[in-house]
Amino acid sequence: MAKKSKKFLKRFLIWKYQHISDKQFVRIASAIIGLLAGLGAVILKNLTHFIQHLLESEFIIDIHVAFYFIFPLFGLFLVRMIKRYVIKKKVGHGIPSTLFTISKLKGIMPRHQMWSSILTAPLTVGFGGSVGLEGPTVATGAALGSNFARLMHVNQTTRTLLIGAAAAGAMSSIFKAPIAAIVFAVEIFSLELTMVSMIPLLLASITAVLTSYFFFGDDVLLHFSIEDKFHLYDVIFYVLLGVSSAAVSIYFSKIYFKIGAFFRDFKGAHKRLIFGGIALGIMVFLIPPLFGEGYSIINNVLKGNITPIVSNNIFQIEPDNFLIVIVLLIGLVLFKVIATSLTFGAGGVGGIFAPTLFTGSITGYVFASIINHSNIFSHQLSSSNFAMVGMAGLMAGILQAPLTAIFLIAELTGGYELFVPLMIVSSISYLIAKRYIPYNIYASELAEKGQLLTHDKDKNVLMLMDIDKVIETNFIVLKPQMTLGEIVNNAVAKSSRNHFPVVSSENEFLGVITLDDIRSIMFNTKLYGKERVLDLMHSVPDIINYETDSMEVIMNKFKTTVAWNLPVIKNGKYYGFISKSRLLTAYRRKLINVTT
Repeated sequence: MAKKSKKFLKRFLIWKYQHISDKQFVRIASAIIGLLAGLGAVILKNLTHFIQHLLESEFIIDIHVAFYFIFPLFGLFLVRMIKRYVIKKKVGHGIPSTLFTISKLKGIMPRHQMWSSILTAPLTVGFGGSVGLEGPTVATGAALGSNFARLMHVNQTTRTLLIGAAAAGAMSSIFKAPIAAIVFAVEIFSLELTMVSMIPLLLASITAVLTSYFFFGDDVLLHFSIEDKFHLYDVIFYVLLGVSSAAVSIYFSKIYFKIGAFFRDFKGAHKRLIFGGIALGIMVFLIPPLFGEGYSIINNVLKGNITPIVSNNIFQIEPDNFLIVIVLLIGLVLFKVIATSLTFGAGGVGGIFAPTLFTGSITGYVFASIINHSNIFSHQLSSSNFAMVGMAGLMAGILQAPLTAIFLIAELTGGYELFVPLMIVSSISYLIAKRYIPYNIYASELAEKGQLLTHDKDKNVLMLMDIDKVIETNFIVLKPQMTLGEIVNNAVAKSSRNHFPVVSSENEFLGVITLDDIRSIMFNTKLYGKERVLDLMHSVPDIINYETDSMEVIMNKFKTTVAWNLPVIKNGKYYGFISKSRLLTAYRRKLINVTT
């Protein structure tokens, strides 16, 4: 059966090369990948809702109330078992793992990523993990796109484009916002916005959203319609909301990073599971609105119906007390990021898109409510509008994707009446948050390692280069006690190189000798037994660390030292040399591949 499949694929590929141009194939492939990404989103969503429906059934409703904290721990335990005994491989965190694949793995995603998130994310979210499904959905779609591209034997550039198309398809299917999905793919994955990339993204987005309509009809995640129009008098308040959104975004990001670092210090996944699961369960038991994605909470906030939100807790808070209600809502904002971070720390699989929208809606609602209740201004603000725009503010600040925030919220509202306030809040939140948090949550770890693709083409080309392909190792090494005669007879005479590394008995790099260093004495046989390597060698202007230096760092070292050759140290030992000419040649070749 396998041989027949390979034979059929081979025939198809030959037929494709003969009858379909590369441009046509990419467009067809994008539509197919959009369909697959849409189906992945449908499966993830339905599995999660099925689990939530079981937990809310009459059979266990009493347990649901009395032992609320058990469900998140149980769900995380199931995820742990599936990872260990079914998948048996690491399950990446949605969008960050996809970014890493594009930047360091040439767009080749492991095959298990096509289905691993489908098994683990619904269990995480369905049992109360305080994360979203958007990240796993994008990762599933991206893996489908990557492996489809591998099957069709396309190059790295096309593979990256198809991954972006799959991501756009996944977002389009989730939110039914095809334009915002395209902007998301361009903004988050740093794709070039050209006609070459636009058409595939558009086709994938269209097929995915049609898939969503086919299975879910007109149902949408966020139910909102504009009832209060935007007034010029509101501008100053939207400016203040932008500042508030930035402050919450900075808080969200810093807490997320700190808790993530805290869990990385744990030795053993079981310890992380127990600690994180119990802590999350206690939080969810005390504050039930933190349970799961939180879209029901968001929709209630958008409608201005906060009674079921503030009354759903063990403290029996009265919704008529304004101060207590505001304190509780602020508490939801403060604790949501903690609950999200605990879910990830304990081994859960999910995304931060939903938590971002959750905190953003409440931030906007609280801001408008405080202004209205203060009675300082005669003008009343629309709490629904500010809740919706607040989501854009948090997206712009946390995800650092202001254009995605603007277009997503604009599409969800069914019009562009809030376009001006969306631009105001998103731009202010993004600019302030960017000052204090250089990279978004998706990209921070990659950025620290110099592995993040950006819209800077020069940096991207350097990042996509493979260091192993520019290292030359065929050098004759010298030992410190070797004589001039040994240098001439055993090295110079047998090598076409003009420089020779000097290493210790343990292969540690000590220095270098060049032909220029010995040219004046190399034919003086009287010195053959007197002069030694130790006396003739000299240091190098810089060295290249194989494990830590990125290609951008390597290029800068050549620039600052004006050297033509620099040694490479790997695991503390001499490994080889990189020449500037070889590096520039490899750069030019990669630039041609990336831009064509």
